[in-house]
Amino acid sequence: MSKKSYACIGLQNPKSPENVGSVMRAAGCYGANSVFYTGTRYDTAKPFYTDTQKIYEELPLIGVEDLKKIIPVGCVPVAVDLIEGAKPLPSYKHPARAFYIFGPEDGTLKKDITDFCSETIYVPTSGCMNLAAAVNVILYDRLAKGDNFSHHQEELMHKPSTKHKQKTLETNPNIDTQENSTVL
Repeated sequence: MSKKSYACIGLQNPKSPENVGSVMRAAGCYGANSVFYTGTRYDTAKPFYTDTQKIYEELPLIGVEDLKKIIPVGCVPVAVDLIEGAKPLPSYKHPARAFYIFGPEDGTLKKDITDFCSETIYVPTSGCMNLAAAVNVILYDRLAKGDNFSHHQEELMHKPSTKHKQKTLETNPNIDTQENSTVL
């Protein structure tokens, strides 16, 4: 990523060490600055078998109580979820300083997270992606678009939250829509 950009990843209650290891590897490959996670499921199974580059030794992976309380200074919180009202990734302009929040592998983001985030985006697919794959696609898209960032950084940081319905997109009828968990 460009030196002008800053990106962090937030994982809401990730389920498996394999996916978290793969998220860490993606974060290292695409130059993300840190990865935060909530929940306890991951704590019980921490081996990073899929992080073969041992990015966890260089990039912070930090367990937190609430992703909303640790937004890095100046970052725009962006939810990544397959819900009504989400913007499709191909036409999305990333903020220069972004904090991307992803849900767990077996559900969707909680409504309080999507309401809190300035924007919600989704990856248009014909089926569900797993957590690590979704992180890879979002970070690659950010990198591929270069410094073509949204010029509304200040506006996005202070945008009042939009009420999203926790209803999956009709193009993906197989999505699990549990209130407290994201299948991507």
